[in-house]
Amino acid sequence: MMGKMDEGGFFVEQKVEREKAILVGCHTTEGDLPFHYSMDELASLTKTANGEVLTTLTQKRERVSPATYIGKGKVEELKTLVDEMEAKLVIFNDELSPSQVRNIAREVDARILDRTQLILDIFAQRARSKEGKLQVELAQLQYLLPRLSGQGTQLSRLGAGIGTRGPGETKLEADRRHIRDRIHDIKSQLSVVVQHRERYRERRKKNHVFQVAIVGYTNAGKSTLFNRLTEATSYEENQLFATLDPMTKKCILPSGFTVLITDTVGFIQDLPTSLIAAFRSTLEEVKEDDLLLHVVDTSNPDYFQHEQTVDQLLEELETSHIQQLTVYNKKDIQHPDFVPSTKNDSIQISTLLDNDRQQLKQLMETKVIGVMKDYHVEVPSTEGKLLSQLKNETILRELAFHEEKQLYICKGYTLVDHPIFGQLQKYKVKG
Repeated sequence: MMGKMDEGGFFVEQKVEREKAILVGCHTTEGDLPFHYSMDELASLTKTANGEVLTTLTQKRERVSPATYIGKGKVEELKTLVDEMEAKLVIFNDELSPSQVRNIAREVDARILDRTQLILDIFAQRARSKEGKLQVELAQLQYLLPRLSGQGTQLSRLGAGIGTRGPGETKLEADRRHIRDRIHDIKSQLSVVVQHRERYRERRKKNHVFQVAIVGYTNAGKSTLFNRLTEATSYEENQLFATLDPMTKKCILPSGFTVLITDTVGFIQDLPTSLIAAFRSTLEEVKEDDLLLHVVDTSNPDYFQHEQTVDQLLEELETSHIQQLTVYNKKDIQHPDFVPSTKNDSIQISTLLDNDRQQLKQLMETKVIGVMKDYHVEVPSTEGKLLSQLKNETILRELAFHEEKQLYICKGYTLVDHPIFGQLQKYKVKG
């Protein structure tokens, strides 16, 4: 449903026409479950992109057909299905080569889309920030460029030999040049954005704030958790790629200690290479964090594969030095076959339950203390600023006033690289 204002200023709902689509998959892997999960995910992606799945056509083969992805007989079957069901769109579960698209389009009277284009389309719908929009456009243009080149062979048939080049080929060269120029322009703009983010990151480091990133497979419940932990208003919805633009907010732990939490873009299996490259700069921030909360949707039957996909991407980002806590979400609707991994410390929660969130915050605090140094100091009552800092910028466990000495006895934990650590050395209790 979409909406707009009528003349009286009232919000009127409008029904958006969903595009009718047929899904096509080629089953080449061992084991049926991963393939079926992948096709289910394709259906979810289609729904997220505002498409309506009419039916699914699959074929089991040793390898995909280099010419038409599926066999000739299946292409005929697809052609009949498109005509009978009046489908406007055929979506394939893999990335198609330019020649495959051309060959299928010759036989089938519908728009041909592959998994990569579908994901790019969703990203284009979801991007809100300038950086997000630029990254999506860059990925789309990088995807389009070789496919545009592929069309050149078709267009060159307008003529052959010197002096017989058709106008179509000339236009194609202009299109290619325009796309290359635009790619260069976007990369220049993005490098400026990256510099801005690096300066912002350096400022946060100077302030010695403990940083947490929420990572996980798309639709695992990251934004819902982020909103509940920070009382923010990040977009949350039961759809794939609901969040594209990272958001950072403060989160107060049980002791009153404040950390910064960042909500990140969701990962997905077979994410297009161009998109991984485009969003790598956004995910690079994860390397600078002190703790990763890896959210896993335990209600999804393919939860294990999702967890592995994220772990693999985190490995590629070289985050092995960062503490990680696996948050197994949606325990109220957990899949009967769910078994937690023993790779990292973990907790099973339902994001919607206040008690569960408090337990998670408690565990996060334990992780924070794990990288801190304990202190036991006697601070004069005249040091009001320092006492205020101890309450706000360290985890203060004990605070008692000594009448005779007119000082405060303080015990707690602080980050070693925080300026306060050095200040506390002169008030340290000996023995």
